[in-house]
Amino acid sequence: MRFFHLSDLHLGKHLHHYNLKEDQMHILKEITTYARRLHPDAIVIAGDIYDKSVPSAEAVTMFDQFLTELSVIEPAIPILIIAGNHDSGERLEYAGEILGQHHIYIAGKPPVAQDQHLKKVTLEDEYGPVHFYLLPFLKPAYVRNVLPQESLEDYTQAVNCLLEREEPDYTQRNVLVSHQFYTGNGQLPETCDSELVNVGGIDNVDISAVQNFDYVALGHLHGSQQVGLPHIRYCGTMLKYSVSETSHEKCLAMVTLHGKGEAIEMEKLSLHPLRDVQKKKGLLADILKGGKSADSQNYVSVTLTNEEELYKPREQLASVYPFLLEVRVDNERTRRQLEDMDELVEMKNPLEMYQDFYREVHGTDLGEEGVEIMRQILDEIKGDL
Repeated sequence: MRFFHLSDLHLGKHLHHYNLKEDQMHILKEITTYARRLHPDAIVIAGDIYDKSVPSAEAVTMFDQFLTELSVIEPAIPILIIAGNHDSGERLEYAGEILGQHHIYIAGKPPVAQDQHLKKVTLEDEYGPVHFYLLPFLKPAYVRNVLPQESLEDYTQAVNCLLEREEPDYTQRNVLVSHQFYTGNGQLPETCDSELVNVGGIDNVDISAVQNFDYVALGHLHGSQQVGLPHIRYCGTMLKYSVSETSHEKCLAMVTLHGKGEAIEMEKLSLHPLRDVQKKKGLLADILKGGKSADSQNYVSVTLTNEEELYKPREQLASVYPFLLEVRVDNERTRRQLEDMDELVEMKNPLEMYQDFYREVHGTDLGEEGVEIMRQILDEIKGDL
């Protein structure tokens, strides 16, 4: 059983102020080309189809076109899709029954009632059946009515209880498709600026809940990586969606399952973006010279190290880098200013900080009455802590 593992398409996303429609259409066409050439037994998309729960018409059209181009490949390739935390499960499941008749299986919502179960799709190969369990993004509160006898305290317990309820036959091959933040063996996976992870790890799911599956196709994190065990994997995004992802190698993951108990094969198929995302750091003159290379057509984040004041550096850079993302300055002067700001923040109490904020917003002082009101509010907050 050979299948593509995709996730986090984030259709409709903008990178800073640039619309990524052209970039996303380009990479979706490359994935479609791989599907035609290699003809996998299935294509798995592990959540975050869209960047927003109410996607733009442009984003919906892109996904519709992608599915249409995949669906005309003969023989038909089953496509298995779950909702991520950026998606609206209800919207994603629209026309799901009709699409299922055309080998497109969508799970937008986890079970929310006791008579509901995870969507399960069974495919066959020369070794027998492979059962795909589709588990959309969930929070414990979503499934409390499904498991009323359980006291769901965390995400791990919620996922574990839902899967135990399905009673998978682990003597056969099973694949889980899930969109959560998984951790394992005491290690946190690599994250980046474009991902939302709760402080303190309250949304973590420990891999103990899913490790008995033969493969766990994960979505949510943007970097390709395994979590604890080789068969539990994030495939990563198809494009770089933040400056923090510049070092990522974006590939299309192709997974091959052999017989039960045999090693899984993982192959990374190279993807070729229309424009890369890069960082450049150095003197303005040197970076401007680099604008004559092919890199000038990429999305570029620039950090300038000049000590002297520069004349309109952004305008100069934009003249040779048409897809300039941001311009930062890192020199002795700016580092000293940041250190001074840190010292000021540490020295001031919350009331003083609010007075500064009020003065900056309104152009006048808070006044004695306002100061007294804020002092009372702060005292009440301290008492509640």
